[in-house]
Amino acid sequence: MENKIKANNNILELIGKTPLVKLNRITENLTGDFYAKVEAFNPGHSSKDRIAIHIIEEAERKGLLKEGSTIIETTSGNTGFSIAMVSIIKGYKCILAVSSKSSADKIDMLRSMGAEVYVCPAHVSADDPRSYYQVAKRLHDETKNSIYINQYFNELNMDAHYKSTGPEIWEQTGGQITHLVACSGTGGTISGTARYLKEQNPNIKIIGVDAFGSVLKKYHETGTLDTNEIYPYRIEGLGKNLIPTATDFDVIDEFIKVSDAESAHTAREISRTEGMFVGYTSGAAMQAVKQLDELKTFDENSKVVVIFPDHGSRYMSKIYSNQWMEDQGFFEANPIEEKQEIQYIK
Repeated sequence: MENKIKANNNILELIGKTPLVKLNRITENLTGDFYAKVEAFNPGHSSKDRIAIHIIEEAERKGLLKEGSTIIETTSGNTGFSIAMVSIIKGYKCILAVSSKSSADKIDMLRSMGAEVYVCPAHVSADDPRSYYQVAKRLHDETKNSIYINQYFNELNMDAHYKSTGPEIWEQTGGQITHLVACSGTGGTISGTARYLKEQNPNIKIIGVDAFGSVLKKYHETGTLDTNEIYPYRIEGLGKNLIPTATDFDVIDEFIKVSDAESAHTAREISRTEGMFVGYTSGAAMQAVKQLDELKTFDENSKVVVIFPDHGSRYMSKIYSNQWMEDQGFFEANPIEEKQEIQYIK
């Protein structure tokens, strides 16, 4: 009998089915059991692979994409990388409008994946013609045979996670999950996952993580977009200065805000304690878990799933750079963490 070669046809077949990993050392003083959904195991190293493949294949099914088409998107980095990756395999051109808040590592990765990249100022209003939202719209208008993914206002963003992330977590926990903690940017990950989980068990608590400087928490609580809440912050892919329709606020039970400094230190702590080299938003999600534990949110029967959205390699020039941390004043904010220095032998 002839042996068959066991290989995937292309890298896109590796999207999804990411592992659930029990957290041990970083949670040893917390109440309950905690598990990380490690999205860095996707081939594009983030949860955004899921929406990239889903939205693009839906566009193909509807006849919106054809040979020679161009895909345009706004991104803080991860969605852009995923779209560029899918575009390579499927033969489309890719143009990305990126926030200047994105790390240099992310921007270089996008360029390396063949995307045409426009870096736009981060701290301008959403309707400013220089914002990455408006730049992407203009590029779409100017580019024939193009589609604009528009992840912030695309229902398929939620749908991708409803069909993949939610069912995976339900199956991996054997239906025992009691809490989901996830960062909210576009809102697609938390909303789609939450919709599926709430259908299985409406008692599951869905907790969104927001940033100081973002409007999401207050909007969830009051229904008001308070522009006085908006100010610059450093965490990428978390929080917003507008209200994305890709967020279903009705399936989110509460939001909790985390700071730039604590989230950065917690990401570094995850690497040191759990051996998972995770990104800035993973640190934010874990920092939220710590704060929720202080608020007595969990008990000994809690089974908490925390979504770790991406990989630490995208933040080498930021949270994993001692110099960057020093420049932000983050070591002053947390003097307990030792600055591990490289030892050079002369």
